[in-house]
Amino acid sequence: MLELTSLTRRFGGLTAVHDVSAQFARGTINAIIGPNGAGKTTFFNLVSGALRPSAGRILLDGRDVTGLRADQMARLGVARTFQSTTLFDNASVLDNLIVGHRLRTRSTLLDVVLGTRRLREEEAACRRKAREALDFVGLSHLEARLAGDISQEERKRVAFALALTTDPALLLLDEPAGGVNPEETAGLADLIRKMKAAGLTICLVEHKMDMIMRLADRILVLNHGEKIAEGTPAEVRANPLVIEAYLGSEHAQA
Repeated sequence: MLELTSLTRRFGGLTAVHDVSAQFARGTINAIIGPNGAGKTTFFNLVSGALRPSAGRILLDGRDVTGLRADQMARLGVARTFQSTTLFDNASVLDNLIVGHRLRTRSTLLDVVLGTRRLREEEAACRRKAREALDFVGLSHLEARLAGDISQEERKRVAFALALTTDPALLLLDEPAGGVNPEETAGLADLIRKMKAAGLTICLVEHKMDMIMRLADRILVLNHGEKIAEGTPAEVRANPLVIEAYLGSEHAQA
């Protein structure tokens, strides 16, 4: 579904991602791991369109999407969550989600001024999509609650729901289990499996290795912006370069 060829991003004299090539198959869960500063977030920014690559190509379903903006990538079915979950805390959970499906609507300012039928129909569609997404993530009972009054784990689920309202095919999850306890982490992992079962392709950056090893079909390992390993969880776990990147050369030799 997603193919990256020699992807590179430079910031002045610093190369954050260097010559990374990878393929992500449709309907799979793919993890991108690596030490702090390995280039994982920059990698996500490149795939989502938040950053333009300095070199290399990005193909989505065989289409060259290199250099497209984030809004263009979103319209092509690429959705993303972020490390920090930012919501409109003084709005209801449902209202936070209604905006997501606006990506698929066509109403203009003129429709708003005239109160057109298209506007009313699209507003109803956005509300319906928001409720469907809330139900999918298990938070239907919170639709009227202020977003500022829900827990960190619930905020993570709302972020998932917001991404789902855009009708994505590829979902990029940046540290989806950050800041939640082990029981909540297990619940979020189950939700990610549910999204895969619904037909989504998922890429996630995550530091919780127990979660990754149980969840991912394939793992891409970055270090200093370069790919040092790729494979199944079992293959990556046994790779000396991965052990050294995480634990140091003494542990790798042992």
